[in-house]
Order: sequence, then C-alpha cells, then structure tokens
Amino acid sequence: MITEKQYLEYLIKQYQNLIYSICLKSVGNPFDAEDLTQEVFLSAYKNLSRFDGNYEKAWLSKIAVRKCLDYLKAAGRRSIPTEDTYFSQIPDRQSSPEDEYMKTASNTHVEALCMQLKSPYKEVAYAHFCKELSVPEIAQQTGKNPKTIQTQLYRARTMLKKMLERGD
Repeated sequence: MITEKQYLEYLIKQYQNLIYSICLKSVGNPFDAEDLTQEVFLSAYKNLSRFDGNYEKAWLSKIAVRKCLDYLKAAGRRSIPTEDTYFSQIPDRQSSPEDEYMKTASNTHVEALCMQLKSPYKEVAYAHFCKELSVPEIAQQTGKNPKTIQTQLYRARTMLKKMLERGD
C-alpha cells in the first residue's frame, strides 16, 4: 500500500515542471511561480483524501490555475496605479552612480540578511540570492537532493521575507 507521502512525492516528481510552467506563465515572475508551485502541491497533499486518483494531471493543473488566479486577484488589489507607469517602463540606457550605489547597498543588505539565517538555510540562501546559483547548481555543489534544496530555499525565502517585514 502506497502512503500519502509517497504518492505526493510521485506527483511532485511527475508534474513539478508542468505546474511550475503553468504558474510562471500566469504570474510572469519565477520567484512567485516557485512559491505558487509549492502551494499547489501543499494544497494537493491536504486534499489527497478527497481525490479519487483519476486524472492527476488535470487535477493538479486545475489547482495551479486557481492558485494563480487567486494570486493575481490579490496582486491587483495590492497595486496602486500611478501616472508615471509609462516612464517607469522605459529601460535606462546607462545606470547612474546613484543606481550603482543602490544596487550595491541592496546586495550588501541581502547578503547580511542571508548570513543571519541558521544553517542550512544560510548557505542555500546565500548561494541562490547572492551567488545567483540555481537549485540544480546548489544541489550539485552540496551533494544534496534538489528537492531538499528547494524546500530549504522556500523556507529561507519565507524567513527573509519576515526579516524584511520587521525591518531587519
């Protein structure tokens, strides 16, 4: 008899790329798409007892679409329209000294926040956000399973968000 955990692992392995691509196309941001992908599988896990086992792909896709729609509705309520949207969409040809300073200060702040996390989240967050390594690259360097790295990165991101909200 297969356990719910084993079944969830199978679903993740089988449909992770599909669900991520649905989320990415819906929200257009890879970070939010990663978060939404994890929310989809979490929701699926919570509702496994109600799932009849038929049409897994359709079931997970439906959850993904609904999660993305909910996210986009919430994002629409959070955004404040401005008259300057045209000018903010024009790409800068050359960065100014102020821009360079802000970028450096921002990177320094992110690095400092990452270093405040406990292991193993510190290492994973630093590798991803500061060194800009992907999950497979981090997994290869550390010798850990990519799913483990994904989970650690998800938790690290949550911790960093809380730290930023507190103003650390």
